[in-house]
Amino acid sequence: MNDQIENFDPNGVGLDNGHFIGLPFTKDTARVVLYSVPWDLTVSFGDGTSSGGQNILDCSPQLDLYDADIPDAWKIGLFLNPPDPQLAKRNHTLREKAKTYINFLENGGNPQKDAKMLAVREEINRACAEMKEQVKVDTAALLDKGKRVGLVGGDHSTPLGFLEALAEREGPFGILQIDAHMDLRKAYEGFTYSHASIFYNALNISQLQRLVQVGIRDACEEEWSLVEQSDGRVVVFPDQEMNESRFEGRSWEAICEDIIDQLPEKVYISFDIDGLDPKLCPNTGTPVPGGLELNEVFYLIKKLMLSDRKLIGFDLSEVAGVGHEWDGNVGARVLYKLANWLGSDLL
Repeated sequence: MNDQIENFDPNGVGLDNGHFIGLPFTKDTARVVLYSVPWDLTVSFGDGTSSGGQNILDCSPQLDLYDADIPDAWKIGLFLNPPDPQLAKRNHTLREKAKTYINFLENGGNPQKDAKMLAVREEINRACAEMKEQVKVDTAALLDKGKRVGLVGGDHSTPLGFLEALAEREGPFGILQIDAHMDLRKAYEGFTYSHASIFYNALNISQLQRLVQVGIRDACEEEWSLVEQSDGRVVVFPDQEMNESRFEGRSWEAICEDIIDQLPEKVYISFDIDGLDPKLCPNTGTPVPGGLELNEVFYLIKKLMLSDRKLIGFDLSEVAGVGHEWDGNVGARVLYKLANWLGSDLL
């Protein structure tokens, strides 16, 4: 790794070498591995995020390497693992079936009265369960090799297996969720591992002490009821509430301190790109007006890292796929910042 650092020019042209931001590191030499999951089987509105990881990779040479928060961050050693082509192929094949099923539901169909649609739902659920297990096995193998791991979706269903792998190795932890949506629906549209059910499922992980949701501005009564019945295990900072607090004179620093105070020592960050203002992610699958500015989220993460917390992993999901360069550019910047903080103590 030292040779790779010595022979690389961080001030040179962005190399189109197939590596994240043109960095010289490989999966073996990198200390932070970014694991890409090309999956968006259950998305209920706009699809395409299955190639979000590839879009980020393709756009990343546009970035410069200097990070004002973490000087020499590029020396940590980052590698974005290319998406698994077999998983991507399976997602592509089954996505058409999923869209047919979702359209059936939206037109008032009842799968309990349609054997064909019920079979489609069961096939999708099996595929999503198998994806979850593959992610768990693959990320566990990386963790056991001493790698720091960040997951790149795909839709927001993708990190569940990774969360299970981390929980088995790290013990009690909390999640800081940046998102427009709560994602607390039980088996949304009949899909057990729906993107809208990721945190309903994650709450089944006993080691998850607290889920702190920030930027929420789209939710249903079922989800709010779950929050109210969680006995403080789920804490929500809605977008409207945070903005009203600021309109009345509270600083963003004070709000960030309130958020961080809710988190335990070990923290995982789950960053759905639609938590940001849609001008930063116009082609994400379920954009919602309002949302956070990028520098506001980066400030929150910096405050978190300067507190007595340890970042144990992260995911970045719902970045629009190949063909949407602006979304990929923003996604690459988010990914670089998250990865740098994850490995910051290695410098």
